[in-house]
Amino acid sequence: MSEERTGAQIICEALLREGVDVVFGIPGGAIMPFYHALPDYTGSLRHVLCRHEQGAGHAAEGYARATGKVGVCIATSGPGATNLVTAIADAWMDSTPIVAITGQVSSLVLGTDAFQETDITGITVPITKHNYLITRPEDIPLAIKEAFHIASTGRPGPVLVDITKDAQQARIVPDWSGRINLPGYRPTYTGNRRQIREAVELLTTAKKPLIMAGNGVIWSGASAELRELAERTGIPVVATLHGKGALPEDHPLALGMPGMHGWVHVNRAIQECDVLLNIGGRFDDRVTGKVSGFAPNARVIHIDIDPSEIGKNIRTAVPIVGDARTVLTSLLQEMPARECDEWLAHIREMQATHQGRQQYLKRPETSMLMPHDVYASLNKAMLERGSCRVVTDVGQHQMWAAQLIDSVSPRTHITSGGSGTMGFAVPAALGAAIANPDETIWVICGDGGFQMTNQELATVRQENVRNLKVAIINNGYLGMVRQWQELFENRRYSGTPLSGPDFSLLAQAYGLTGVRVDTTAQVDDAIRGAWDHDGSVVIDFRVEREVNVFPIVPQGKSIGEMLTSAPEPMPVAI
Repeated sequence: MSEERTGAQIICEALLREGVDVVFGIPGGAIMPFYHALPDYTGSLRHVLCRHEQGAGHAAEGYARATGKVGVCIATSGPGATNLVTAIADAWMDSTPIVAITGQVSSLVLGTDAFQETDITGITVPITKHNYLITRPEDIPLAIKEAFHIASTGRPGPVLVDITKDAQQARIVPDWSGRINLPGYRPTYTGNRRQIREAVELLTTAKKPLIMAGNGVIWSGASAELRELAERTGIPVVATLHGKGALPEDHPLALGMPGMHGWVHVNRAIQECDVLLNIGGRFDDRVTGKVSGFAPNARVIHIDIDPSEIGKNIRTAVPIVGDARTVLTSLLQEMPARECDEWLAHIREMQATHQGRQQYLKRPETSMLMPHDVYASLNKAMLERGSCRVVTDVGQHQMWAAQLIDSVSPRTHITSGGSGTMGFAVPAALGAAIANPDETIWVICGDGGFQMTNQELATVRQENVRNLKVAIINNGYLGMVRQWQELFENRRYSGTPLSGPDFSLLAQAYGLTGVRVDTTAQVDDAIRGAWDHDGSVVIDFRVEREVNVFPIVPQGKSIGEMLTSAPEPMPVAI
């Protein structure tokens, strides 16, 4: 490696040294040197040309979430970089490791408001683990190495590397010997032994213990350790939205999802438990509801690799800073066997009492296609066929998917949680589909989110992605907002009725297979046909327009104050 390289070539070679095989991006003026160098690496570094930088960012997220590797997205300066901000913020909220590489105007004109100059490092400071502004080609090798290290270690997250155009164009002999030296960055992986023993003591003596599995279980690869702990102790397990699949949802100890749209028996179990072990969850407000009323009887054990999350929202009796898998391994070395049969039977009794009453678990008196007909058919097909992943967008369809689609293994349920980014699903599924070409990737989205990023169907076609199947739950509304307007704002549907094209015809215009489904009788055939078709498919499910997600915890209420049906309409003042 004694030959001169341009800074752009050094970027490509640095990516290869980090094991990168695919990047998602869009070219532009300030990143053009990188794209000039890219064809020389075609055999080892695949570039996916997205239709919007936000789509490129979400595709990198989907790739990362499906593989556990760092996703990479590329953009030019100015609007190209700012279009990445939504995806970077999404990755920040959901602890997804991505490296965003952006071009920047020449260092000679930095600070002059040059054409397409934007201070993207300043913009992204609050939503990245770290970021870099590189003005010299000599700094590229170590900066890229550090970026991948920071993104993938500790609590995962996004890192941005902004590289000026002249740094990409200059030629040097690269020095690859630089060593990472980040004295202020030392993630703790091994939990404190004394605190682990305190946790064991609490779990051993508790009468009503409960485990909450969060995103950290997935990222640390701790599913096997979680299962061993649950089976050894008989402690029931609830899984957050990002913890779905940490324990197979058909496991006898798996209860379901807690929180705003969690099942009644799950939230009541939390309210009754006397010890709550949270593994890798951050006690998000959508899980806790009003924090002062959350788990009022419980002593909380919180395992998290990010010390800032422990005690931030919920008072913690035993804080354990460390990697979920490492800490669980240590905990298992100390944990004796026990049983919780009476406690589990009590929870299952609550489940039998409440879950069967949910409105959408029974066929209503209507001829319209109900969303839950679609989910029932999808879930049946997924359990029968296996080897698939689900990527959901944000809204009612997302919560129905979390409730009604069974996840039996990690990384098979991918969604936007903390940021709640509409438009996430199609590009994120593109990234997951490219990462897993031998699996079927199902997108579940609403007509609102689909219309935000459906241009990435052109990318699907151009890249010849054949394993993507899109199920649009099309109700002609921004459904979750409409639901809140119905339940809490006297059906004042302001800004929520939504028009759109025939999505099956739109898919055909993009060169994909499109199917429209209007009746329950058509659902099974449409799903089977999409699964069997050698190519990507879009199914437009035209469903009943005003169906609500229940249970729901109203804003400002605790998870013990759930609505399981719509209240009577309030009188309107005249």
